[in-house]
Amino acid sequence: MNNIRIKNDLILYYGNKAGYIDNGKAVVDPLFQKDELRSYLTEKEGLELEWRSGVYEGLTERRIDPAGGAPLLKSCRVWQLRPDVDPMMKFIGYDELLERFGEPDPDNYRTVYNGEVDTNNLDELFARFNLAHPTGYEGHSLSMSDVIELYDKSVSSFHYVDRFGFKEIPFQPPEQELYQGPTMSM
Repeated sequence: MNNIRIKNDLILYYGNKAGYIDNGKAVVDPLFQKDELRSYLTEKEGLELEWRSGVYEGLTERRIDPAGGAPLLKSCRVWQLRPDVDPMMKFIGYDELLERFGEPDPDNYRTVYNGEVDTNNLDELFARFNLAHPTGYEGHSLSMSDVIELYDKSVSSFHYVDRFGFKEIPFQPPEQELYQGPTMSM
């Protein structure tokens, strides 16, 4: 019996929707992080492998379309100022930040969350990251000076948490840091 199959870009592991194929890369939920599956995908199928939380739920709840190879919703990263930056930069509005320090500098931030989410509504994300931190969230409650990134395989948008609402900003972290950080789902 073959316990691992790929059908229409959907990766099935013991009958479970474990992941999908996206441009030669297997995107698989860490729930299925087993040597047997890793070996099959990388050695037998020759695929690059990315473990990403929330994929199983996204596939079973039809938020991710394996035929399209990409999430129907964008993924989310939360960026917060590193502990060693000037404390006067923390928890201030965008206009005050510009006046005192200039544009937000990606080198001053670290990723405290990276995962699939079930909404791209910034107000809903703000509430979720304040009321009930998802498992693996490594930051403080979402506050002014934090940055929410919504992304898919082709584009990212960055949103500074301001005094009232959000301000879309030109915030481009170094390429090698785009996919680092904890990966979870909520």
